[in-house]
Amino acid sequence: MLTSIDVDTVCAIVIKAREFDVKVEPELDDPGDNPTDDADREIMFDYPDDPTAEEVRGWLENLNEDQSAELFALVLMGRGDYTGDWEGALAESRDNPDFRTAGALMSIPLVADYLEEGLSQIGLSCADVDLQHL
Repeated sequence: MLTSIDVDTVCAIVIKAREFDVKVEPELDDPGDNPTDDADREIMFDYPDDPTAEEVRGWLENLNEDQSAELFALVLMGRGDYTGDWEGALAESRDNPDFRTAGALMSIPLVADYLEEGLSQIGLSCADVDLQHL
């Protein structure tokens, strides 16, 4: 059913989205330079210049209109708005371009889970993708 975005791209976004989904508010505004002192917890802190979030934002901003519509349609299906109704989800996604922006997609809690569930509903899976090259 995906005609514009390939499953590899969706799965790469899923993997990276999981990395920034688990981030928490930093304990300190300005972290120190010694990871041993903070018990290596700093990697879990959500700083504004987080490279993983910036990477995902870059991917999302570079999607064309059809690709972003299909990606958001997967989110709609995955969160239960259009269970099993690809055409309905895609129509809703195309009607709401503001929801398809990088900022909007990245602000959805559990977006990686929704994307995976959406893929599952159309018979695709990240298990079918060679994750070593992502």
